[in-house]
Amino acid sequence: MATTNCLILAVIIVVSLANMDVSAAARNLLQLPTLPKGVFPPLPSMPNLRQPTLPTTPQQPSMPTALPPLPTTMPTGGLPKLSMPPLPSSFPSIPITLPTTLPFNIPFLAPPPSKP
Repeated sequence: MATTNCLILAVIIVVSLANMDVSAAARNLLQLPTLPKGVFPPLPSMPNLRQPTLPTTPQQPSMPTALPPLPTTMPTGGLPKLSMPPLPSSFPSIPITLPTTLPFNIPFLAPPPSKP
């Protein structure tokens, strides 16, 4: 347990020190003088490519603007009635015998052998 705590503490210290180094390097880069702008050759122009012709899409059917009327009466039919079978009046008994005393010679609780 103590080694785990020491390991966690060491990792926290290493991450903290690494973070300080990164911060110092970033500050150093920000404080450098700006570099002069270089003269670069001009970029080549993009060639004119012909535009592809797109196929025409088929005409979509129009959606109806009015909804059909709702039914005014509810259907009289319904789900069929389900019946469950009756429960038995008596359940069978399961014979359970529990020991009332523990045996004294449990093999895995035997005392270790004595030295001669």
